[in-house]
Amino acid sequence: MADGVQEHRFPCDNCGADYRFAPGEGLLICDHCGNQEQLREKGFWGNSIKELDFRKALAHDLTDDEIEETRVLQCDNCGAQVEFDGATHATECPFCATPIVTGTGIHRHIKPKGVLPFILDETDARKAMTNWLGRLWFAPNGLQEFARKGRKMDGIYVPYWTFDADTKTQYRGQRGTVYYETRTRVVNGERRKEQVAKVRWTSASGRVGRFFDDVLVLASHSLPKRYTDALQPWDLSQLEPYQPEFLAGFRAEGYTVELDDGFVEAREIMNRVIERDVKFDIGGDRQRISDMNTQISAITFKHVLLPVWLAAYKYRGETYRFVVNGCTGRVQGERPWSAWKIAMAVILFAIVAGAVGFVIAMDG
Repeated sequence: MADGVQEHRFPCDNCGADYRFAPGEGLLICDHCGNQEQLREKGFWGNSIKELDFRKALAHDLTDDEIEETRVLQCDNCGAQVEFDGATHATECPFCATPIVTGTGIHRHIKPKGVLPFILDETDARKAMTNWLGRLWFAPNGLQEFARKGRKMDGIYVPYWTFDADTKTQYRGQRGTVYYETRTRVVNGERRKEQVAKVRWTSASGRVGRFFDDVLVLASHSLPKRYTDALQPWDLSQLEPYQPEFLAGFRAEGYTVELDDGFVEAREIMNRVIERDVKFDIGGDRQRISDMNTQISAITFKHVLLPVWLAAYKYRGETYRFVVNGCTGRVQGERPWSAWKIAMAVILFAIVAGAVGFVIAMDG
């Protein structure tokens, strides 16, 4: 640590070169001399993860050991804040492939409490991405070849908030019971009987309660949320108590969604679940909710880091990003469309349709 800023470097006890964390092995490995160190032997794994008090955090009343400062480079294009060592002043943004040439800034933030370690290594992630690209219809061949050239993927720990809360909700609404009436209609001169569904509404009110555990909210704007949401599910039961050794050989993104803003999104997620609970409690065949009043208490949170392999490629002047869940291998990303492939498909479809039409006409 220098000037109060946390430097995440892990020198090998044998030769002094930097260790890296080996995904899926629980080891720190020195690529220079081959020395290995088992994290479990240090007692880093298997401890409980402490939740922090949400109200205290909003009041800036967290203790100093819950706060850390790290050196980051901020991308002017996508806004990502990515941790680098103090000697790094020029690099490329792993999120959008934009060159960054700037002085290092200091990011003061709530320290992570949990980390989900990488299980897949870069080779596994590249294979998953290549297979995904191979299944894309109408993607340019050039992009697939460009992506397969072996350019390094970046292992990034992406920041998330998790929230716990106890909720009690009073509601008012209506319960709908479906019943049927027999009606007679005249169709083409014939009298026909038919069953017509009707709904009988009655007032309903009550109270539901739910404890929310680990409501997950992305704490970054660097990647499109539709991609990160599609990387789920994350097995948060496998979270380990945070130790910076898990970051050896990887990068960590600083959060850019503040805690209070993250809780606004968490409340939206909670409200959708509470609405489902209320409808279940109302019962019947149909439900209407006229009012919900939720009391929320015992709010706690933690800042956690989840593993993502990331590739950002510049292709014909455009940036295309691919993200791989570092635990499951699930892939999401942006893709261009090949105009000539689409044109050829349209032409082939027209030829086939014309041939089918000709055959049908000849048979007629």
